[in-house]
Amino acid sequence: MTLYALLWQPFIEFSFMRYALVGCLALAFGCAPVGVFLVLRRMSLVGDALSHAVLPGAAIGFLLFGLSLTAMSIGGLIAGLVVMLGAGLITRGTQMREDASFAAFYLISLAVGVLLVSKWGSNVDLMHILFGTVLAVDDLALMFLASVASITLIALAVLYRPLVVESFDTDFLRAMGGGGAFAHLVFLILVVLNLVAGFQALGTLMAVGLMMLPAATARLWARRLPGLLGVAMLIALFSAYGGLLLSYHFNLPSGPAIVLTAGVQYAVSLFFGSHGGMVWRWLHLRHLRA
Repeated sequence: MTLYALLWQPFIEFSFMRYALVGCLALAFGCAPVGVFLVLRRMSLVGDALSHAVLPGAAIGFLLFGLSLTAMSIGGLIAGLVVMLGAGLITRGTQMREDASFAAFYLISLAVGVLLVSKWGSNVDLMHILFGTVLAVDDLALMFLASVASITLIALAVLYRPLVVESFDTDFLRAMGGGGAFAHLVFLILVVLNLVAGFQALGTLMAVGLMMLPAATARLWARRLPGLLGVAMLIALFSAYGGLLLSYHFNLPSGPAIVLTAGVQYAVSLFFGSHGGMVWRWLHLRHLRA
């Protein structure tokens, strides 16, 4: 097999592969920086919780209108926002911590979504919603994915300073009247938007993978925030490209192949990452003993 056939031929010969690649690259541009801020704010599990929270809304849209991108997106967005606002209100109105509130809502949402599809749909419907169909991305889906990525990058650029300050010193931002609550609310909406966009391609269970794995991997290669954002984006972009190639050449499901490509990079980085990788830590300790 030539290098051309290995790396480019699938995207040149087949339009569904080109659509899938463009869609996943757009998804990577939006999800990676959001994931970095989730890691910095110690909210990694919130992203996972919200990815499950969109399930009942997407399931209702799917059951009512079939494979309609608009209906599933609107349903998922409404469900995600309801869970986000509900968890926020409970956190502020009770002694419940934010992670516990999100965990409770996500478990309820997951159960409702699976119940809806199991009762009035089929196992095929459930698998479609849970694992997505990246190879069925069309023009409308591409426009949605590109719009979400653009909105995310613009919003993060505008709110960059309050998000960074709040990630490290919430009390300081509150004392300075920096609008931390507004930035936090907008940031959570961005998380929901990207997860709704992600489930179109990767499914509700896999969508958070392209958000969190590149961000966690970047922590092992960079310390400064611009470096973290750049490395996370590169890892997410390569995961999309490499995962689709793996899916094509080895006849694998596309969503899991993309997430596993990101997972392999994370596993390699655990050993060789220049900031905290096991090999470098071992060499450093050996140097100190010598």
